[in-house]
Amino acid sequence: MHTTRNTAGVWREFSLPGGVYNATPPRILFGAGRISEIAAEIAHHGTCKALILSTPGRGRLAERVAAMLGDRCIGILAEAVSQVPIELAIRGRKRAREMGADCLVSIGGGASIGLGKGISLELGLPIVAVPTTYSGSEMTGFCGITIDGVKRMHTSVKMLASSVIYDPELTLTLPPDVSAASAFNALAHCIDAIYVPTVSPTNALAAVEGARVLIAALPQLHRRSEDPAIAAALLYGALLGGAALTGGFALQHGLAHVLGGSFGVPHGLSHAIVLPHVTAYNDRFAPEAVGRIAAAAKTDDLGATLFDLLGASGLPNNLQAVGLRESDLDRVADITIETDDGMNPAPVTWDVVRRLADDAYHGRRPPRR
Repeated sequence: MHTTRNTAGVWREFSLPGGVYNATPPRILFGAGRISEIAAEIAHHGTCKALILSTPGRGRLAERVAAMLGDRCIGILAEAVSQVPIELAIRGRKRAREMGADCLVSIGGGASIGLGKGISLELGLPIVAVPTTYSGSEMTGFCGITIDGVKRMHTSVKMLASSVIYDPELTLTLPPDVSAASAFNALAHCIDAIYVPTVSPTNALAAVEGARVLIAALPQLHRRSEDPAIAAALLYGALLGGAALTGGFALQHGLAHVLGGSFGVPHGLSHAIVLPHVTAYNDRFAPEAVGRIAAAAKTDDLGATLFDLLGASGLPNNLQAVGLRESDLDRVADITIETDDGMNPAPVTWDVVRRLADDAYHGRRPPRR
C-alpha cells in the first residue's frame, strides 16, 4: 500500500492482485450446532455425491457427518495427513474420479482441509470445509503440497472452499496443547499477513482484530469445556486470521513450512516457535504494521510478548523440544531461501534465516527492538 500526503491530509493509493489473493469463501456459517446444516449446504451447491475427507483420528466424526448426509454421501476417505504429500493428493483425485464425487467435504484440521484442496486443485470440485482446529486454511485458496521432501505452495481459486461451517462445539475435545499450537498458527496468519504488499485494507483490519481475540483467548484455553465461549472466540480469531492470510504471507510462513514439510515438525508448533523471532525481526522494518498488532495486544514489544505467551499456553519455546537437530539448521536456511516468494518486508538472506532458526532452536527470548 502506498500513502501520499498533501496539505489536505492523507490520500491512500493502492492496487491489489486479482484471482486467489484476498478471495474468501462465498458462504460461511458460524455458530454452535451449525454442523446440523451440512446437508442443506451440500444441496445449496447443487451437488449430491459428497466424498468426505478426514484424518484417521477424525473418522468417527466423518461417520457422523456421513449419517447426516444420508444418500448424498458416496464414501469416506479417512487418510489425510499433515503437509499434504503429493502422493496422497494423487490417490485422492483417483478415488474421487472412480467414485463419481461431485463435491468434497473436508472435516478436521489443516491435514483434511489441505487434502481437499490437493484433490480439487486438479478436479475443481466444490469444497464444503468443516474445520475442527484453528488453522484457518479453510479460508484460503493456498495450499502447501509436499513434493520430494519440500513443501511447495500452490495457489488456485479451485482450492477455495465454496462453504465453511464453523461449529465451536467440534473443537471442545481437542487436547489443550493441540489447541494452543493451532491457535498460535492462526495468530501467525494475522501477523505474517499484516505487512505483505498484497493484503487488502479490509483483511488487514481482520488481522488486527483476529490477533486481539486470539491473544486474549489463548491463556484461557483450559476453560474451554467449562466455557464454550472461549472455543467460539478462538474459532472466530481463526476465521479472521484465515481471511487475513488470503492477502498472502511472508517469511514466518516460509520458515514454518520448511520445518514442517522437510523436517517433520508438527505444523502448529512450527508456527508457534518461530513466530516470536520472525515478528521481532520484521518489527524493525515494518514498525507501523507490526505496531497495529502490538497495540491490539496492548504491548510495545510484540516479539517478546509472543515468546512469553508460548510458556503461558503450555507450549515448548524451542525447536530442540520438537525433535529438530542443530545440524539441520543450515539445510533449514537453504530451503527457506530457495522457496522464499519475496513478500517479506525485511531482507531475507541466508544469514538472517540461519540466525532466526538458531534463536528458535535454542529458545532465546527476542531482545527488545
